[in-house]
Amino acid sequence: MIEKYSMLVLYLAVLVGLSIFAAKRVHNIKGYITGNKKLGYWVAAFSAQATGESSWLLLGVTGMGAMVGFSAYWIVVGEMIGVAIAWFYMAEKYKKFTDHYDSITMTDYLVSRFKTNTHTLRIVASVSLAIFILIYISAQIDATGSAFERFLDWDYRVGAAVGFLIVVAYSVIGGFVAVAWTDMFQGVVMVLSLVALPLTAYLMLGPTDHVYDTLQSIDPGLVNIWGNGGLTSMNFAIVLGMMLIGLGFLGSPQVFARFLSIKSVEEIKRGRWVALMFTFLVDAAAVSIGVLGRYLFTEVGTDPTDVLGNGAQNVLPTMVEYVFPAILVGLYVAAVLSAIMSTISSLLIVAAGSITHDLYRKVFNAELDGEKSASVSRWLTVAFAILALVIALIVSYLSPTRTIFWFVIFGWSGIAAIFCPMVIMSLFWKGFTANGAICSMIAGFLMTILAKFVFSEMAIIGPYFVAMETMPPAFLFSFFVGYIVSIMKPDPALEQNFIKDNDAIK
Repeated sequence: MIEKYSMLVLYLAVLVGLSIFAAKRVHNIKGYITGNKKLGYWVAAFSAQATGESSWLLLGVTGMGAMVGFSAYWIVVGEMIGVAIAWFYMAEKYKKFTDHYDSITMTDYLVSRFKTNTHTLRIVASVSLAIFILIYISAQIDATGSAFERFLDWDYRVGAAVGFLIVVAYSVIGGFVAVAWTDMFQGVVMVLSLVALPLTAYLMLGPTDHVYDTLQSIDPGLVNIWGNGGLTSMNFAIVLGMMLIGLGFLGSPQVFARFLSIKSVEEIKRGRWVALMFTFLVDAAAVSIGVLGRYLFTEVGTDPTDVLGNGAQNVLPTMVEYVFPAILVGLYVAAVLSAIMSTISSLLIVAAGSITHDLYRKVFNAELDGEKSASVSRWLTVAFAILALVIALIVSYLSPTRTIFWFVIFGWSGIAAIFCPMVIMSLFWKGFTANGAICSMIAGFLMTILAKFVFSEMAIIGPYFVAMETMPPAFLFSFFVGYIVSIMKPDPALEQNFIKDNDAIK
């Protein structure tokens, strides 16, 4: 056990050291939430992708690979497509627009893009973001508790609280710069640990091991890319739900904060290849860990949840302990915490910045300059984290059968449905209006709730909503409502402004 703790302490010391060093660069709200727009492409790429992956990758996707087998590779396909579209087609334009408008948050960009004279857009964006960020953060804290419980035999609540304290400490000390730098460090840990595990496990197999044949004998659905039973309407819905998880990269504020904060467009062009490679390596490795874990630890007639936990989300720690000595197990504890903390810290900074700058400063005309603005953001960071911790503990009590995969996806889907369709249309469609943007966000918010808790309970369509989860219907509904509202009441003056702004950034 001492080996695990020594590696963990070393890892935490690096995080704290980076945050203290980064704190020297934080003197105002812009420094706290954007790092003064000076990120390099390596840091921006690793930070964006580490933020987008989270505990969902190391515990959720590995578990999904163990549960469904080869069909989980559709997640990799969907994520690659989402990341490619975001970095190749959206990032550059978003960076140019936000620099042109001198925006420091996504809400800043939206208000400038739509030339609004009221605070409605700012309030809707900030409040809806805050609500789903709380859900998303609470899912990550929940995963922290589970990780400490599984790896170090801690009580779940103690693990959740300790993880909460660690991430709040370095987020509050160093702000966005600390988050970005620690994301870079944590991203490297994630890549190395995830890729090494399935490769090492596979090399340990002997000449008599036949992975494909054994998996087929355990369950033929494990080696079918469409799942058990082949291409059916239900399996198609499941595959669609897994593929469209990548939609969340097309405008989620916590990811696009990196595009806003990167040094230049040239850095984006370099960073896109780093982001794609990172995504492919970690996603493919995560699914492969699950598939190999199913081969190694189950047999015909075995329920994987009996061996690998609820949703098979213990497959990674089980394989780590099977493959590596104790000193390296400590590294994997750090890797899991890396995935979790990189996301929590990013979300906390986005939420605190949105409330401080977009609501308190802009709506209520508060005088917040220099160190005072950074101080308010720090206190809000702590408040958000405490509230998310409380939510995580409540959910753990009310839903003991929850899985990390779907708990995280609910928060990810809510943020994506609210913002992604609206951001896409705002960047590429001159006819998109402020009313369209407001209605699009409200529609995404409501459909995420309805799809999860109402439509999924209906007799005929319910199983399909469960299979797809909330992302596809909420995303499409948000897109549809924004489009319909905009064409019903066009704004010719806004169209002309968009054309001028678009010409100015070329």
